[in-house]
Amino acid sequence: MRKILVAISGASGVTLGKKFMEKLPDSLEKYLILSDNAKIVFEKEENITILNNKDISEVSSSGSFMIDTMAIIPCSMNTLAKISCGIADNLITRSASVMIKERRKLLLAPREMPFSPIALENMIKLSQIGVIISPPILGYYSDIKSLEEMEDFLIGKWFDSLEIEHNLFKRWGE
Repeated sequence: MRKILVAISGASGVTLGKKFMEKLPDSLEKYLILSDNAKIVFEKEENITILNNKDISEVSSSGSFMIDTMAIIPCSMNTLAKISCGIADNLITRSASVMIKERRKLLLAPREMPFSPIALENMIKLSQIGVIISPPILGYYSDIKSLEEMEDFLIGKWFDSLEIEHNLFKRWGE
């Protein structure tokens, strides 16, 4: 069974991370890390193992645990900068560091705009080593009529990047 680790940092948009978790197929083994700020607005979900962000000895901190995929949705600029600089001071940044060293899929959804030159430099640096940088940018070609459909579009695009099958939005030409 494929394992996916989702981290929700304290950036605006924690509901996108929650909805991403809710829409993941049951065929995946799911793990979740919440930053302290994200815990304030997140309710525990069934069938998800919530890991302690303050405990860097949790399972996802080791490459031998074999997490296949990690997504940080939303990804704060602070978390992005730490990952870019190799700072692993909590379980989210340590797990991201493991994903990079093990050459496994890591998706970051930075949720702040406009992007500063420093944030863009960090994104370029991470992208060049294979990290998927995928901010929640709206798409208008899928005949979207509601906020929920727009969120499904964003989640579907993230699923596409992580090779997770879905039917969350109407594709171009459908």
